[in-house]
Amino acid sequence: MAGHSKWANIKHKKAATDAKRGKIWTRLIKEITVAARMGGGDMNSNPRLRLAVDKAADANMPKDNVNRAIQRGSGGLEGANYEEVRYEGYGIGGAAIIVDCMTDNRVRTVAEVRHAFSKYGGNMGTEGSVAFMFKHCGQFLFPPGTDEDKLTEAALDAGAEDVIADEEGGFEVLCGPHEFAQVKDSLEKAGFKAEVAEIIMKPATETTFTGEDAQKMQKLLDAIENLDDVQEVYTNAVIEE
Repeated sequence: MAGHSKWANIKHKKAATDAKRGKIWTRLIKEITVAARMGGGDMNSNPRLRLAVDKAADANMPKDNVNRAIQRGSGGLEGANYEEVRYEGYGIGGAAIIVDCMTDNRVRTVAEVRHAFSKYGGNMGTEGSVAFMFKHCGQFLFPPGTDEDKLTEAALDAGAEDVIADEEGGFEVLCGPHEFAQVKDSLEKAGFKAEVAEIIMKPATETTFTGEDAQKMQKLLDAIENLDDVQEVYTNAVIEE
């Protein structure tokens, strides 16, 4: 299948994310802690924990930090008791936004998220108001120049649902969230290591923003992403440079 060009957009987001490495570590520690609390400290039987630890390795987080977070989550160490909470809302022109948070204080978090929405031209929605526009799935991104035939064969053999080529020559492999770990392993054994591999909320359709609206939408997204309790932000907005 041919798809909308997203390679430059993904790389831009990744570069911006990497620039906030200290904050990335904080988010990953929360994710590792919660994953260990919910599914235990053994990565072999806890795919969510394994994904979080893999991300920590990619972000060059020291192993001691990772191990302490696992111990904290599985009850070996004292620490804050984080819970997951999701907020939904609308950005510029009604663009859909999902905000996933981990917090030890829901009252503080909802106030901060609502303030960011209202200050930068968005609106908080009710639960379920935009989530239906997104699909929970595993996503792997491969750069232009990847062998399409071999990648497609390896992906489908691994249990992936779809392989999508974009206009810049990059490829996106999609799978069910529960198949993520096995697809990742199989692709890597076949020689395909993704530039980005994560479980996401993927929008069913996208809206492209340019000019002043693009700037306003980016300010809103930046304001939400910069909140301490925010883990991930998903949107159907595509912001053109």
